[in-house]
Amino acid sequence: MNIIELFKYLVEQKSETPDDGGLSDFIQNYLPDFTAERIDGEDVKNLFIYKKFGEGEHLCFAGHVDVVPAGKGWDTNPYEAVEKDGYIFGRGTQDMKSGVAAFTQAVKEAKDFKGTLSLLLTSDEEGDAINGTVKVLEYLKENSKLPDAVVVAEPTCEENFGDAIKVGRRGSINGYITLNGKQGHAAYPEKAINPIHNIAPRLLNMAGVNLDNGDEFFSPSKFVVTDIRSGMQVTNVTPNHLDMMFNVRNTTLTTQKEVTEFVAKNLDGLDYELKLTQGSYPFKTDTDTKLVKKIDEAIKSVTGMKPKHSTAGGTSDARFISPLGIDVVEFGVINDTIHAVNERTSVKEVQDLYQVFKNLISIWK
Repeated sequence: MNIIELFKYLVEQKSETPDDGGLSDFIQNYLPDFTAERIDGEDVKNLFIYKKFGEGEHLCFAGHVDVVPAGKGWDTNPYEAVEKDGYIFGRGTQDMKSGVAAFTQAVKEAKDFKGTLSLLLTSDEEGDAINGTVKVLEYLKENSKLPDAVVVAEPTCEENFGDAIKVGRRGSINGYITLNGKQGHAAYPEKAINPIHNIAPRLLNMAGVNLDNGDEFFSPSKFVVTDIRSGMQVTNVTPNHLDMMFNVRNTTLTTQKEVTEFVAKNLDGLDYELKLTQGSYPFKTDTDTKLVKKIDEAIKSVTGMKPKHSTAGGTSDARFISPLGIDVVEFGVINDTIHAVNERTSVKEVQDLYQVFKNLISIWK
């Protein structure tokens, strides 16, 4: 198979999370010279497959073979990999079977590498992400097989292929506020405590407010109100309480402590409860590391451009890798149709991504 044939095959295997569509077995068989280890859990398939070429560093390519459900309204069969006008359409073309195909083909063709090459693949990234990459990393740590550097092939480019890599990600803090009041008759507001009236003027200093100024890599941490609910959907009773939810995509400059203090300052004097949860924590890979410099070099050799170093967007499995002290970056095709109807990527992008990964392997010394 060449890179495009491999890519189309991956797309045509229906692998809606946590189903891997048989791709873990396929890739294991596609790389017969590599040693495969399966760390499956419950209904999740996890594959770690590696080859030690000689003494040296361990470079790993990581990603997921699962996709979100296709949904309805496609112009083509989402699991047919239809090629049209230079694009290939199908669920997972951008997120992220293009990346999986590119690095699988690149390591298969590697002949001379000073160290170890590996792939880390899971079918639990689009779902709960509980039994996927995090479980593989635990296994690798226990068995002293953690890599020195990891490339996660998520779609990172913005307008042109090669224009951006991720050198980090913001964290995500979820907040739940219950503001207590006293229920009463709308005709006698002085006898009630209306939580809607109490919070309304204070939202001016909360909703959409930056909690820090960000830095050259991170945009500011913003307090984003996502839901407010109160009352009984009647016009003559004021509510007893109000529930509000919010999210803060936080930088390394803002933690749960700063969020708690921000809420306390703005709700001072009111009767409220606050609960915070955090699904991911912010991280950044030093841009002076070998990994960042080499991926920049590999991208420039193919595209002629130096990518910007970004931390924008949501989360990825890179958030599990960085805390272990491993240098990690993300690089993949343009991200403009992920999770959407008629998801697609161009043939050239897939070919160029494969070439970037081949170049990275060849210059890694």
